[in-house]
Amino acid sequence: MMGSFGAWGWLALGLALIAMEMLLIPGGFPLWIGIAAILMAGITALISPGWATELILFSVLALAACVLAWKLHYRTGRTDAADGLNDRIEPLLGREFVLDQGTETGAGRIRVDDMAWRVTGPAIAAGTRVRVTGADGSTLIVERV
Repeated sequence: MMGSFGAWGWLALGLALIAMEMLLIPGGFPLWIGIAAILMAGITALISPGWATELILFSVLALAACVLAWKLHYRTGRTDAADGLNDRIEPLLGREFVLDQGTETGAGRIRVDDMAWRVTGPAIAAGTRVRVTGADGSTLIVERV
């Protein structure tokens, strides 16, 4: 028959898991399971459940901690500093340029700094000022200013 893990055992496990998170296995889940083990240390110090009850309670706490970690990490509306990092089109929206090649045939070209961009829109002659209003893939959509 197996004995109780005890408050000190749960505390040691929790601290070991948190140390593993910090030193060896970054990613978040050892941290949260370690927190669940430390909670178990507190529960075990208050009451002395049997070993089976301890394992079941720890399993529930660890699962709840992992779900909480997942929800915190993947919450909706979260913005990241890297959002739009390589989006080359978004900064062009609303800007005005001069058509290098008219859109009479359906597609034309504009120059942005040292790059030529394909554009579509209504029939507009070369040399006309246009505003970028959107994009379809890597083709910019323009309108006459």
